[in-house]
Amino acid sequence: MTENGRLDNPQTSTVRSTPASKSTKQNAETKEEHWSKQRAFLFKISHALQIIFFLWLFSLHLIGIYIFTKGFLLTRLVLDYKSECNVPPIEIASLSLRDTRDGCWYPRTFNKAVIIIIDALRYDFTIPYHAEDNGGELFFRNSIPTLYDTAVETPSNAILLPFIADPPTTTLQRLKGLTTGTLPTFHDAGSNFAGMTIEEDNLISQLRVAGKNIVHLGDDTWHSLFPNEFDSTLTRAYDSFNVWDLHTVDNGVIEHVFPLLQPGNSTKWDVLIGHFLGVDHAGHRYGPNHPAMREKLLQMDGVIRHLKNLVDDETLLVVMGDHGMDSKGDHGGESDDEVEAALWMYSKQPVFGRTKTEFARPPATAKERPVGQIDLVPTLAFLLGLPVPFNNLGSPIEEAFAGKSGNDWRTLATVNRLTAAQIKRYQKEYALAKGEEAVSDAAELWAEADRQWETLPNSASSSSPKYETTYGTLQKYQHETLRVCRSLWASFNKIDMVHGIIVLATGLVFLVSYTRALKEDVSLLAPAFLRRIFVGTAIGVPISLLQSMFLPDASSLSLFGAAMGGSIGALSTLYKYRHALCSPLPKSIWGLLSFMFTTLLCIGFAANSWTIFEDEILLFFVATFAVLALVYSLRQNYGNDRFIATYHAPAFLILIRLASTSRLCRDEQMPYCRSTYYASSTSSTSAPWQLLLPYLSACFLPSVIKNFYSTTKSYEASAVFWYGIAFRTCLFLIAIFWTLDAADDGNWFPGLGTNLKTIRVLIAQLTLAISVGVGIATFSFSKPCIKILIRNPDPPSISSGPTDPPTPQPSSPNPLITINGHANPYATHYLLLITSLFLPLLLLQTPMGNLTLTLTLYSLLALLELLSHLHLAATSPLAPTLLALLGQFSFFKTGHQATLSSIQWSSAFIPLHSLVYPLSPLLVILNTFAGPILLSASVPLIVLWRRPITPGNKSRGILADVSRAYATFVCVWAAWGLATTVWAWWLRRHLMVYRVFGPRFMMAAVEVLVVEVVGVVMGLGGLRVTLDKVGEVFGW
Repeated sequence: MTENGRLDNPQTSTVRSTPASKSTKQNAETKEEHWSKQRAFLFKISHALQIIFFLWLFSLHLIGIYIFTKGFLLTRLVLDYKSECNVPPIEIASLSLRDTRDGCWYPRTFNKAVIIIIDALRYDFTIPYHAEDNGGELFFRNSIPTLYDTAVETPSNAILLPFIADPPTTTLQRLKGLTTGTLPTFHDAGSNFAGMTIEEDNLISQLRVAGKNIVHLGDDTWHSLFPNEFDSTLTRAYDSFNVWDLHTVDNGVIEHVFPLLQPGNSTKWDVLIGHFLGVDHAGHRYGPNHPAMREKLLQMDGVIRHLKNLVDDETLLVVMGDHGMDSKGDHGGESDDEVEAALWMYSKQPVFGRTKTEFARPPATAKERPVGQIDLVPTLAFLLGLPVPFNNLGSPIEEAFAGKSGNDWRTLATVNRLTAAQIKRYQKEYALAKGEEAVSDAAELWAEADRQWETLPNSASSSSPKYETTYGTLQKYQHETLRVCRSLWASFNKIDMVHGIIVLATGLVFLVSYTRALKEDVSLLAPAFLRRIFVGTAIGVPISLLQSMFLPDASSLSLFGAAMGGSIGALSTLYKYRHALCSPLPKSIWGLLSFMFTTLLCIGFAANSWTIFEDEILLFFVATFAVLALVYSLRQNYGNDRFIATYHAPAFLILIRLASTSRLCRDEQMPYCRSTYYASSTSSTSAPWQLLLPYLSACFLPSVIKNFYSTTKSYEASAVFWYGIAFRTCLFLIAIFWTLDAADDGNWFPGLGTNLKTIRVLIAQLTLAISVGVGIATFSFSKPCIKILIRNPDPPSISSGPTDPPTPQPSSPNPLITINGHANPYATHYLLLITSLFLPLLLLQTPMGNLTLTLTLYSLLALLELLSHLHLAATSPLAPTLLALLGQFSFFKTGHQATLSSIQWSSAFIPLHSLVYPLSPLLVILNTFAGPILLSASVPLIVLWRRPITPGNKSRGILADVSRAYATFVCVWAAWGLATTVWAWWLRRHLMVYRVFGPRFMMAAVEVLVVEVVGVVMGLGGLRVTLDKVGEVFGW
């Protein structure tokens, strides 16, 4: 041993046994065995209490996330029913359609339709302004006059109305409402995982069923919603994301729409849809009050005039905005400017009417006579002779069915009776599917309308006031049903959202105090914490129920009370031990660095650009640490520490830079990102060269791990079998699996047919059997990775003179005992569990993900060595923070993003032939969160790495250190989760909430729950096994 107390050879421990009397030795052994059993018993009690404590933390976060989600992601059940032409919702005797070509449910008015969407066409863009009007000259004023002028000059041929959108006012959600007649929600609960594709009944599918040929031009969002529904030879779709491009999409639509309206091409299509984006893009880029906006509106005005001249008598021309825009040109929220779009309908036939003379002119503002966007669905259905889509909640637009004279009440009553009957049918099926009762108020209105209809005399004229009365009652029924559904589906429950944030914030305050301010042994305080947590929970539930008297809109109050009661109980325990508290502020440069990494991410989540490029920011943070660690390692006084740290710091940097070469870009990152995860940006298969990556992992990774074991002479016992045989075999099996997968995709061996898939699945199952079965068994039943050598020292020789030969002396009775691996027994045993977990995670990754996860494991080992030799592992919050950053970084580099579209659903079938619950969802979770799972299970290594055997109650000290490290690790994830939750709440009406902030919140919510479950099951559970095995050899 050197003067400073370091072992000259830390990889081994050598002691000389000394003789003792038999009775003394037996007494000592008996006493030590007794105390060892006592310490083992106390450790197991403390360990169980720590597990209960972390389970409470998990339940706290689960409750907070659940309550917030109930307020934020209100859901609507999607029914698979379709309206059918020959099954009207109610029979009307006066309607006798001899042929379906005459129309379904009601005689059609038009054979064809041209539907033009001018994205973000706000209603006030279409209303003329005069010099004497207040507000001054604005560029968007008087720039698209055709719509208003036509409605005034020929009111029987055209109508212009405010067209009110239901928030969120994003194009995707608006197109869903415009084609299905339903209210939008963030998440439509159904059986389809495809994402944006509309599976429920809609106008497009009804047109296809009716044999109509549909041509689409413009915004490619339509093709995401309705794949394979449009004529592929005539349709032209254009990328909609580049808001800086004002002209490409519009010019493309114009180029193709006018030729299709020529008489020679009129038979090629039945419905023509054109979606212009220039007005919307001009708003996003410049705002509405800009010369570019006037230019685009004037261009659209010319297009409309030309279309109006080209359509024939049998064609309906519809021009509309899907939403408006605010004063900055943005949309997505619920402000007046954002929801007030315009609707213009035109026909060369005089089919439109006004029920009142004061309705002759279009409304001066959007507050007068507005119609909902979902009202367009039944209106177009009846005008084109289609069934009303099954899930529709809209009402027919009055002006389209009032007749030229404006008093055709029979037609209005008839189409509204059919629509109301369909809504009633939908409400009945929806209530049955949800196990709820239908709306009683609406049912009463339906009964009243039905009674009025049945009492109508057969001789009543179409202008009879009795039809008008029935029409009014039917409208009330539809409006009441819509009101109830809107209150359920399209509103945020702000009280629930705030309650969820309060629960998560309180939990974070406690975690920060628990991990960084509490100086006592946290394992010793577990009973005190749990006692007050349980008491607080029991008190909080009844108090929260009383709160319902004052907050009738709040839900889940009992859960809120339980969570808050437990949190207050935990905080009161900290107050009880306030003498043991210190400031939680960083006390070192490394603590400050941890705080900055965590806090900067939390703040940055408020910006959509920061969230979109989060993978690059994580790379910068981790690389920053590596550079600082390299500088710090050069300042180490001890030569061995300086040498090893100086080696591992650049190695860690190189490894993460290599991992960063794997990237799957999200749409918002283009064109500043190039995807490398698959063969190309348009492919979901691996390139041929990528198939070599799993073989490289199989060749080199076992040797890399062996090298880390060998530095402490721990490559002994079960490590030789596991890494040398089982682990390497699994790696090669994984490589073969992905080769066969590529062969199956590429049809390399057509003669094998389905046999290739069978072989592939068997290989995957064999890999799982070895990794889980053999790996867990090896970890659970094997002794520590040590080797004990006992040898007698060479006897000393005595020489009597310079020429005399030495005289051998009798052998010493005290043998030397050498223990290889004594310097790192805990970590090398626990690493068996990590590598057993690593194999299933690796199997579920594609070849590029295989490389990333392999580099993640390698960088983890390098990081542990680096932190150990910088003496930062067990005492600084830096280590858990870095593991959290590395886990999140690995999430992005294994081909994932904070988007539903990046979920690799195919991983559910890797070891299976078909969907199996709950295994298939579990496989998807393991694939998606492989990085966070691996790093969460590895947190105990922060404490165990290079931790030698020490005398005394060592297990309790290890448990306390691991508990604090885990709590710090969870604290980082909880902080990110709280930040994304707060920003999702604050920016709930932001343009990007449904594309950026909402998905990022959901990702953070799932991650914090996943890492906590893994921490309890794998981390603390595996720690118990490791300490048991080491204790069996070295005592407790």
